[in-house]
Amino acid sequence: MYMAYGWPQVIPMESGLCPSSQQIVYLKVINRLFLVVSPTHLELWSSSQHRVRLGKYKRSSDSIQKEGENLRAVWSPDTKLIAVITSSFYLHILKVQFTERKIQIGGKQPTGLFLASITLLLNEQVPFANRNLTMSNVVCDSKHIIVGLSDGSLYNISWKGEFCGALDAFDLDVQCPDGSGVPKLANALENGLASGGSLSFSKCSHHLSKNSAVIHLEFSLPLRLLVVLFSDGQLVLCSVSKKGLKQMESIKAEKKLGSGDAVCAAVASDQQLLAVGTRRGVVELYDIAESASLLRSVSLYDWGYSVEDTGAVSFVAWTPDNSAFAVGWKLRGLTVWSVSGCRLMSTIRQIGLSSASSPVVKRNQECKYEPMMNGTSLMNWDEYGYRLYAVEEGSSERIIAFSFGKCCLNRGVSGTTYVRQVIYGEDRLLVVQTEDTDELKLLHLSLPVSYISQNWPVQHVAASKDGMYLAAAGLHGLILYDIRLKKWRVFGDVTQEQKIQCRGLLWLGKIVVVCNYDDSSDGYELLFYPRYHLDQSSLLCRKPLLTKPMVMDVYQDYLLVTYRPFDVHIYHVKLSGELTPSSSPDLQLSTVRELSIMTAKSHPASMRFIPDQLPREGIAGNGGLSTSLDLSVREPTRCLILRTNGELSLLDLDEGRERELTDSVELFWVTCGQSEEKASLIEEVSWLDYGHRGMQVWYPSPGADVFKQEDFLQLDPELDFDREVYPLGLLPNAGVVVGVSQRMSFSACTEFPCFEPSPQAQTILHCLLRHLLQRDKKEEALRLAQLSAEKPHFSHCLEWLLFTVFEADISGSKNHSVIPNHSTSSSLLDKTCDLIRNFPEYFDVVVSVARKTDGRHWADLFAAAGRSTELFEECFQRRWYRTAACYILVIAKLEGPAVSQYCALRLLQAFQIL
Repeated sequence: MYMAYGWPQVIPMESGLCPSSQQIVYLKVINRLFLVVSPTHLELWSSSQHRVRLGKYKRSSDSIQKEGENLRAVWSPDTKLIAVITSSFYLHILKVQFTERKIQIGGKQPTGLFLASITLLLNEQVPFANRNLTMSNVVCDSKHIIVGLSDGSLYNISWKGEFCGALDAFDLDVQCPDGSGVPKLANALENGLASGGSLSFSKCSHHLSKNSAVIHLEFSLPLRLLVVLFSDGQLVLCSVSKKGLKQMESIKAEKKLGSGDAVCAAVASDQQLLAVGTRRGVVELYDIAESASLLRSVSLYDWGYSVEDTGAVSFVAWTPDNSAFAVGWKLRGLTVWSVSGCRLMSTIRQIGLSSASSPVVKRNQECKYEPMMNGTSLMNWDEYGYRLYAVEEGSSERIIAFSFGKCCLNRGVSGTTYVRQVIYGEDRLLVVQTEDTDELKLLHLSLPVSYISQNWPVQHVAASKDGMYLAAAGLHGLILYDIRLKKWRVFGDVTQEQKIQCRGLLWLGKIVVVCNYDDSSDGYELLFYPRYHLDQSSLLCRKPLLTKPMVMDVYQDYLLVTYRPFDVHIYHVKLSGELTPSSSPDLQLSTVRELSIMTAKSHPASMRFIPDQLPREGIAGNGGLSTSLDLSVREPTRCLILRTNGELSLLDLDEGRERELTDSVELFWVTCGQSEEKASLIEEVSWLDYGHRGMQVWYPSPGADVFKQEDFLQLDPELDFDREVYPLGLLPNAGVVVGVSQRMSFSACTEFPCFEPSPQAQTILHCLLRHLLQRDKKEEALRLAQLSAEKPHFSHCLEWLLFTVFEADISGSKNHSVIPNHSTSSSLLDKTCDLIRNFPEYFDVVVSVARKTDGRHWADLFAAAGRSTELFEECFQRRWYRTAACYILVIAKLEGPAVSQYCALRLLQAFQIL
């Protein structure tokens, strides 16, 4: 999850030599560097902590006049070479070389930056220069580059400047006579090109018009996939050989997809997804792994903006971890979406969800300070996902950089609890303050300059189980933060700090576990440090690992480590002695389980222990670790697996058997057995997950098999967040889900607005109470409600509970039934009223629900809640006159005008006495 914060920064570009220089033509970020190519010159900048221009290359006026302006460009993966094709079809290959001249920004700390020189290696006209063609963008691998041409062909050039090979060329037949939708490769010689490094797509009237030009290319080396987009909106997926783009004859068309109005595309290699931008302003997501099937579409239509406001999609850029993507439009705006379709950030002002018509744009007034007001032409994320660099349509003077924070989503080898919600940026932590659930606030914690200046950026963050301590790691070392004392703790010895290259963080009680990469041995290890002292002398244990871990998890004193392809190792952690500075504790790890599972599924992105949902004795107090010798009682025997493709499954560690639960999941929280607080409101839930369906709650089954799949809840409709609120975690003692959405604040003294993540709370108490009542657990429901009676949202939860139950009752729909009703006695509506009757809010809740529903069904409601005149009398005797007055309309409907007039007269007399 990515959330924008702070003011966008402006990176100025040098002005061009020619007045026609109106557009930056290329923008790319690789290895903490970003390259900008304008029509007349190139600039190389640092994209690290200090954004500094490292080098530039300016073309002369004579060169521009003779060879044309820079039109297309591409940067080699190793950042050493730049290829530029000019408007007059000249190929320039430039070399990037770093000098020994260091850059000093200011202060005592060195930046580690060096000036770069950019020199011209090759200048030659391409063979297709005289054919009156236009070019697409350019893609490359480490050896070759490919450019698409307006005659429907692809041209191959090596990084050595060779216009490759023989005169052979190949037609790619995109017809599918078998109806399978899979084009076949046909060999045919084309004599039009002077080089054999060309691939031509046949102009089939059934699929492609005769004038189809290649307008856009996307290349993914990990997937060996080349995406070719034509001017008629058709898009073809092609496979590439293991040798990359060198062998043109090995490029084969595999599938044609899209709705015929595609204008750009972007590949997410890790998730195997393809995002396709269309002329309609809509982005379509395709699952490449599943025959390129359409997953979903996202747009701003529901926010009141149509294609007339934004224009067609102009650019799509995936985040480095492929969990979100940025979308730019031709006429206005930039938006970031999660894979599930949650709108995380938008530069366009919020008008309102599901507006009936498009907002009127007043460019000179209301949108004066809106970023990307004229549209977006180019975008690129930095390698960590902390910055999104964007170029406004028609701009050659500046680049706008948006700052983003990422949420701890329990992925990979870094863990965090759901109690403390943390968003982390490149040099800070944004911590949600949950002491007051009515008004959640976001606290910005900037890491100490002494640490972050040497170890930029923040790469891993984990919160302790109680949420009172935070662990963060940058490029090297580790730093801890005590939320109560508001103090940081760092390594006293910088030499020790620099030896730690953190690849993951976990909390094991009062111990922080570091997954460290050791340069000297080229291996991985686990380091166990007490939270009170970060030093080699206090190191409790050093555990070498077999190889790089894929995912890790911890539950009480059990540690899970999983390696590729799918080898699971579980360790028991035993701590001897007191975990205090004055003692000498000893920590030992013993292997209790090893599994090697053969599967063809995608790799796990996260794994979490599932504790047995049985009452247990309290655990011993040695740093939150047990010293018991009876390991079999408490060792978890199941765990949840979230795979990179979004599939959620349950793994039985005893049998090694995996059960699929659901798909399209982005994140999940295991809630059973996780909270040691007596006031926890979520112990009746096994886990929750979130994806494009919204929030899903999974309840345990009442039978002997706690995890029987048939009785699990899937979607709970009352837990659906707005599509602009992304859930971060849970507050078990309050029974609420904490989410975050974007807000913008405007100021007359700044050009752009400030992006402010805004935390929001949504209660789940009504869902839990309904679940218990459906299972006839009346006493448990009453105890849970009593625990929540002092919460600010309690009255609203009771009202929402009664409303949803009553709506389901009168409609006869089973959509609101979370779990099959195991009761055979009174109805769920009767049991709900009996529960709420135990609280003084009962009278307000009943009449509020009545006012929200159709009067034709009031008789059913008050048959369960009690006679309306009796409820009125009870309120009248307690002098709750305002509540009693609300019953007058109900009495008139159910009892008749005479009775309602009598009740109204009594109220009037009471008000006169007051």
